[in-house]
Amino acid sequence: QVQLQESGPGLVKPSQTLSPTCTVSGGSITTNDYYWSWIRQPPEKRPEWIGYIAYSGNTYYTPSLKNRNSISRDTSKNQYTLRLRSVTPEDTAMYCCARVDEKYESVWGQGAQVTVSS
Repeated sequence: QVQLQESGPGLVKPSQTLSPTCTVSGGSITTNDYYWSWIRQPPEKRPEWIGYIAYSGNTYYTPSLKNRNSISRDTSKNQYTLRLRSVTPEDTAMYCCARVDEKYESVWGQGAQVTVSS
């Protein structure tokens, strides 16, 4: 059974880069037809989908983050990483990784809280 686990710094200073990593076990991130996503939920707000890196390596991002975000992967470690540049306190959120299939069924990690503060 696939499992996802987020990791990374819990505190980031404004203007720096936020970069949580998702480590996947029980399945390969190159397996066909899966999309490895990042979603965040700020305090008292709805979840916001950030983007994904597909099994092929193709990426897609939400336009709302104004090109501040990118997702990369390390297939040798079966990991993928979100980078969000020029962060502000508004980027404080629970950051979750999830595997989504073409039927929109998903498996989620537990999430990692990231706070942007000086």
